[in-house]
Amino acid sequence: MNIMTNDMGGPGAKRARTGGTNALGANSEIGRKLKQYYDGLVSEEVPNRFAELLSQLEKAESTQKKD
Repeated sequence: MNIMTNDMGGPGAKRARTGGTNALGANSEIGRKLKQYYDGLVSEEVPNRFAELLSQLEKAESTQKKD
């Protein structure tokens, strides 16, 4: 008996057929933590120095396009 099989009766077959309650399995906690971390990063303000550098870059690019 091979417990690694998943074809119509293997250990994971029921979850695969029914959709299961947790499709990601053990990775769901990792995914949840990554989403939480990403959401925190997105909500942070851009530091002033970084905003200034972006502004300078935009000005330099617009000047290059005019030439």
